[in-house]
Amino acid sequence: MTVKQISVFLENKPGKLADFTDVLSAQGVDMRALSIAEASDFGIVRIIVDDVYNASTVLKDAGYICSITKVLAIEMPDEPGALSRIIRVLGNAGVNVEYMYAFTSSKKGRAYMIIRVADNEKAIDVLKSCGIRPICQDELSEL
Repeated sequence: MTVKQISVFLENKPGKLADFTDVLSAQGVDMRALSIAEASDFGIVRIIVDDVYNASTVLKDAGYICSITKVLAIEMPDEPGALSRIIRVLGNAGVNVEYMYAFTSSKKGRAYMIIRVADNEKAIDVLKSCGIRPICQDELSEL
């Protein structure tokens, strides 16, 4: 019940992000979510895409340095307190959230988060025990 996130090292200069997205667009890769963590010279672009194999191949062929990490994708009600409940459940179980970012879909009343934790299996077990179901790669591709 994890999804694959592609992390790409990207030079922090004007136009580099546009070049990166152009490479994906030219090959028909659809980004579902994107996060950028920047530093002075380089940043890390984290993306969730519809076709991980195609996207990672295209990026490597274009000379980008990238890696694939398994992360959690959580569907939740789009209402105040929904994220707080999920984070509280994880925290109470001793699961630390390393980073997270949100994305949207056309599903009305639903919100989505990508969550990176050290122990995916423990987090999945904890979430499922509280009625929170992470979504898998196939479900994500259908959003």
